[in-house]
Amino acid sequence: MADPKNPLIPVHADPLQHPLYRLAERLAQKGAVKIVAIGSSSTAGEGNIVPYPYRLQDDLRKTYKNNLIEVIDLGIGGQEAPEEKARMQDVIDQKPALTIWQVGTNAVWKKENLDAVGMAIKAGLLLLQNEPMDVILMDLQYAPAILTDDMIGATRSMQSLIAQAAAEAGVSVFHRFDMMRKFIEVERHSFDTIIDPTDETRLHMSDFATGRVSYELCQVITVAAALASPAAAPPNA
Repeated sequence: MADPKNPLIPVHADPLQHPLYRLAERLAQKGAVKIVAIGSSSTAGEGNIVPYPYRLQDDLRKTYKNNLIEVIDLGIGGQEAPEEKARMQDVIDQKPALTIWQVGTNAVWKKENLDAVGMAIKAGLLLLQNEPMDVILMDLQYAPAILTDDMIGATRSMQSLIAQAAAEAGVSVFHRFDMMRKFIEVERHSFDTIIDPTDETRLHMSDFATGRVSYELCQVITVAAALASPAAAPPNA
């Protein structure tokens, strides 16, 4: 849907499927708010591109006029759900109001056992569900490396496994894959715009795409928190 305030940005992320009750509670208190981002290189950062957690922190602080909002980056490049599940205690120890788990791309790229990855996602979500936090899964990036004829089947399967795990756990998915696909199909950007042109693997997001992911995450989080509690709406919203 086009943004009536900025017709130059016609593509936006789909809304989150569930309100963010725990995050809304913290935001309404106008004090410290902690968010944890866990994942692989899209979270940890690649090359000289500033990763999304730091940008998201800046966007949220500006949106809520609250410099006590902190987004902690627990990303480790190259990891996938089984390794990340083993680190979930690190997430829990931070006691965040919200955890964003970026997952799935390396499973396809490295040709891992997708069923095992899907089970690890479910197990990781189960650990997080036992804690007082909201959870968002972030799915794959739309990248040439996982769109080739020999990869596209696994990519689609991984998308389905992520959606299934989220539905069973009752958590939201941030549909990065579809949003980036629309950057190509709707906004008519090239892959050299949305994928780092210096990356010979044609896998990692560009500075442009990382910025858009951060911006759209901030937007959907803001809406989902306000739906959970009007008191969590940004100032002057």
